[in-house]
Amino acid sequence: MITLHHLDQSRSFRILWALEELGLDYEIKFYHRQPNLSAPNELKLIHPLGKAPILTDAEQTIAESAVILEYLQQHYDTQRQFKPQQASAQQAYQYWMHYAEGSLMPLLVMQLVMTNVPQHVPWLVRPMAQKITAGVKAGFIQPRLKDHIAYLEDYLGKHDYFAGDFSFADIQMGFPLQALQSRTGHHYPQIAAYLARVEQRPAFQRAREREQQLMQI
Repeated sequence: MITLHHLDQSRSFRILWALEELGLDYEIKFYHRQPNLSAPNELKLIHPLGKAPILTDAEQTIAESAVILEYLQQHYDTQRQFKPQQASAQQAYQYWMHYAEGSLMPLLVMQLVMTNVPQHVPWLVRPMAQKITAGVKAGFIQPRLKDHIAYLEDYLGKHDYFAGDFSFADIQMGFPLQALQSRTGHHYPQIAAYLARVEQRPAFQRAREREQQLMQI
């Protein structure tokens, strides 16, 4: 039996979505974040780093979103629906699978950290912390995010999905694009239209509903 170790408000929603797309039987072990938003120590009993998502299947324990998605596609996508077969689309698929965590997410994580740092320092030094983090965001993070946003807006203005038809590359990219919309506080029309398109998929709706049910436990 496939088991997804699922942490709320995390990248593990990608795997929940993929499992629903594949129509597989699976179980979920749900973990709530600690008050400081870190993952609970119980996850370290599954994988030494204690990070989600983690998938267990028979004797295998698999971590990292892209690796899990590739595993599910190779072993359970029997009709080859979720990875393109054409060479040009395969190249795009590989690119976006790596771009999500290799290029875009580090900037979004850095922005989140810089936003939260002033809230976790003594009040006496808080003004200085706010000044420093604002400088990092304005001088380093935001100019680079601006380039990524322009790049993504242009690409999604020309493509309905990231690698031909809908694929697991879209599941991989969904999380950072949702984070981009929420953390920057701006509306990007092509990104917003793309997210609306993929979020209409029945499997996405089922995954979101199941996650919401779990969070109420």
